[in-house]
Amino acid sequence: MERARARTLALTACLDAAELAAQHSPLMSPLMWDMAHIANQEDIWLLRQAGGRPALRGELDPLYDAFRHPRADRPQLPLLDPDAARGYLAQVRAQALEVLATAPAGGDPLFEGGFVFGMVAQHEQQHDETMLATHQLRRGPAVLDAPPPSPPGGRDVPSAVDGMNGVDGADGVLVPAGPFTMGTSADPWALDNERPAHTVDVPAFWLDPVPVSNAAYQEFIADGGYAEPRWWTAAGWEHRRRAGLEAPQFWHRDGGRWLRRRFGVTEEVPPEEPVLHVCWYEADAYARWAGRRLPSEAEWEKAARHDPATGRTLRNPWGAADAGPHEANLGQRHLRPAPVGSYPAGSAPCGARQLLGDVWEWTASDFTGYPGFRAFPYREYSEVFFGPGHKVLRGGSFGSDEVACRATFRNWDLPVRRQIFAGFRTARDARPAEAV
Repeated sequence: MERARARTLALTACLDAAELAAQHSPLMSPLMWDMAHIANQEDIWLLRQAGGRPALRGELDPLYDAFRHPRADRPQLPLLDPDAARGYLAQVRAQALEVLATAPAGGDPLFEGGFVFGMVAQHEQQHDETMLATHQLRRGPAVLDAPPPSPPGGRDVPSAVDGMNGVDGADGVLVPAGPFTMGTSADPWALDNERPAHTVDVPAFWLDPVPVSNAAYQEFIADGGYAEPRWWTAAGWEHRRRAGLEAPQFWHRDGGRWLRRRFGVTEEVPPEEPVLHVCWYEADAYARWAGRRLPSEAEWEKAARHDPATGRTLRNPWGAADAGPHEANLGQRHLRPAPVGSYPAGSAPCGARQLLGDVWEWTASDFTGYPGFRAFPYREYSEVFFGPGHKVLRGGSFGSDEVACRATFRNWDLPVRRQIFAGFRTARDARPAEAV
């Protein structure tokens, strides 16, 4: 909770009141709305629900209800100004720490394993990543800074033709056929859509060992990928045409070079990094062009968690421990993805790298509940989004915090969204002779 709050304040202290009140994109809220919304959720769940205390600012509930007011409409609301929002954050947190000091260890599902406190910490970090995306959309000089990731060392940048973006062979890594345990019933801070654990039998498949790189994606562009309808679904082609998509968001041509805007800095697109800011339709079109497909959500999770040598299902690709700086690029330690092939210490048993951190990865799957799903502690967290309208993303990004990123964690968004820190990797079915 302290780490999340420090990040919230850092993301807002670097801008003046006018910038915090501005709407930098109709897809995003003003940053001062996010600040007060974070405080309001903590007021509701920690002070009232967990602590049994009266509302600190109950009159603000309708104003900061995310379902009542679409993001595009929020600048017209009578929002708390930045100083008042900071004051609300501080007032709520002081009482929340008192509740934390006296909270029972169990008895109520909200307290089991400290769930409600973990839920609130994850909620704040998720909004911090949303605020980081708002910073990327913001026009103006750079106000954020972080060191670059370390290079992986000793690997060439994979191309689309050389191994279909793989680094260990023409088809990537083979994930063997068989059942594995998907989801969790044991992780105390897992959210409702990650539950319950259930067995899924997955046929053998090949998976890119790293996310698709900028170099590989540029080959798709150079080969006319955005001009060829056969690589796109009907809905994807219509969106590409209507939205005028020609490259990932924030890219533009300068002579023979591709440049990108990244948090207020214009720079040449680094060929070795995972491609970023592509929508589901773009990811799907690239995969078709490459003779591949996007992995299903079950395939992605099996690759990340299943250890064929022991038959065990791991919490994270490397084991039970949380992600640290040697396993994954998380926590806004860097303001960019690491080069493909980085973080060998975070490799999954199948050999795939960077399954957690760097970029959210689009999957082929619609967002639905698992068998036996039960909404908890409220339907609006997950259930209202179930259906074919939202696609699942997995793995987190450089802007995700480790508390809200694990191999069972599920994100979802509309297939047209590009402002999120999303990329992808591709897969293909294993032929019978390859699967043995």
